[in-house]
Order: sequence, then structure tokens, then C-alpha cells
Amino acid sequence: MSMSGQPVIILPEGTQRYVGKDAQRLNILAARIVAETIRTTLGPKGMDKMLVDSLGDIVITNDGA
Repeated sequence: MSMSGQPVIILPEGTQRYVGKDAQRLNILAARIVAETIRTTLGPKGMDKMLVDSLGDIVITNDGA
């Protein structure tokens, strides 16, 4: 039995879903923001970054990982 057809996507209540050009534009914007954030970690004089997650845990990194 083949189960082909439309995929079921479950999103939290209040979430907006973008498609087409709007989704592409937002993905490009997100990539630019990430690139701008990690730009100073690159090169011989790269600086460290302090990352704080939603629980308040802190990680110091110089590679964005």
C-alpha cells in the first residue's frame, strides 16, 4: 500500500507559514543576519562569540558551532 499525497505539517498555534517568493526572501534575510553575526569570528584576528540558549546556558565559541 502506497501512502503518497500531501504531507501533513504540524505547526504550533499562531505560527505563520510562508511559501514562494516570501519564503525565499525571508531565508535570504536570515542567511545575511547569520553571516553578519559570524563575520567577526573569521580570519587571524577572529573574535569569540558568547551564545546564550533559551535556558540561559552560555557557550563561548569562535566558529559559530
